Amino acid sequence: MNNKMSLPMQILIALVVGIAVGLVCYFGGFADITTNYLKPFGDIFVNLLKFIVVPVVLLSMIDGIISMNDMRKVGSVGVKTVVYFLCTTAIACVIGLVFANIFNSAGLFPVLDAASAEYEAKEFSGFMSTLVAIFPTNMWKSFTDANMLQVIVIALFLGGSILAAGERAKLCRDFVSSAYAVIEQLMSFIISLAPIGVFTYMAWVVATQGSEILVSLLLVIVCAYLGYIVHAVLVYSLSAKIFVGMNPVKFFKGAFAAMIFAFTSTSSAATLPVSKECAAELGAEDDIASFVLPLGSTINMDGTAIYQCVATVFLASCANIHLTIGQMIVVVVTATLASIGTAGVSGAGMIMLAMVLEALGIPVAYIGLIVAVDRIFDMGRTCLNVTGDIACSVCVTKWEGKKK
Repeated sequence: MNNKMSLPMQILIALVVGIAVGLVCYFGGFADITTNYLKPFGDIFVNLLKFIVVPVVLLSMIDGIISMNDMRKVGSVGVKTVVYFLCTTAIACVIGLVFANIFNSAGLFPVLDAASAEYEAKEFSGFMSTLVAIFPTNMWKSFTDANMLQVIVIALFLGGSILAAGERAKLCRDFVSSAYAVIEQLMSFIISLAPIGVFTYMAWVVATQGSEILVSLLLVIVCAYLGYIVHAVLVYSLSAKIFVGMNPVKFFKGAFAAMIFAFTSTSSAATLPVSKECAAELGAEDDIASFVLPLGSTINMDGTAIYQCVATVFLASCANIHLTIGQMIVVVVTATLASIGTAGVSGAGMIMLAMVLEALGIPVAYIGLIVAVDRIFDMGRTCLNVTGDIACSVCVTKWEGKKK
């Protein structure tokens, strides 16, 4: 019998203990103890997160592209599915940014004493300049600078080239699969250290900022869930209505069982059997649902995209950083493209958030705050992701039916 405590429970306990220790230090007047002796351990955890981001994104995206070797066989179904997911993820990013900026403009997100004096906001130099900057001139410099958009482009090029090379690239295929398996193990170890990062950062932030930060965390959760709900209603039910002619009430009623299972299990993969039943009930063809739903559990990250955007604006506010329009466009592009490669990874939300913060040059120091309540975010975003998978399977079935 395995009596080992689950990671979410460990993080919850670390959160509660960290808050308690932080409040004691805050009201006791010895917050310096948390700064000098606890925060450094949180810094180590954040450094490890930053260290793993580039190899995870690079190898997971290449591995994902290689694994989609049968995309030509599935033809139009695969293209429609991927386009649907990328479009809805981009819309999710916009919705997340809109709600986050509304909350931020209303003064509901805090400004903490972050070590961000060195930060200088970069002006948006125009779409074409941004597009040119996405393509790297030096692969190794892209890695060392953690330029995530360039890393994504490198992964797309390398993955596509390995596919094009066919049998001659077998050694490269094996190397990528083997290296990614190693990185997954390393990442699992780093993610297992999350309770330490949560405890130390929560204790430090509460001790130095007081109980106000706890109210701010509640508000950022409310902000994310508003985004989840609006996205589900505006994008998923409307797409079912417009493309399939299905009543939104009927759609949510048919998908309800999978939504509840996803909300409680926080696993798109574990929800697959229930999702297939719900999709079939809503009229999705079995062969299409059998392709779309597993692919969706891998690359559809609408809920995570909203979470990334809300968390990014929240953490930027904590660091007293005001994001420009150009930087928000970078958030949308980065989160949308990265959804292809990192969705199936355990702890993907945390890794992707670190990646987005790196792409913008925002200090990753307060990521422990979001990780502390990540389980609450995860329930909503997994529910939204599964709902999107079902909506996609219904829409693709309709689109393919018109060709017959």
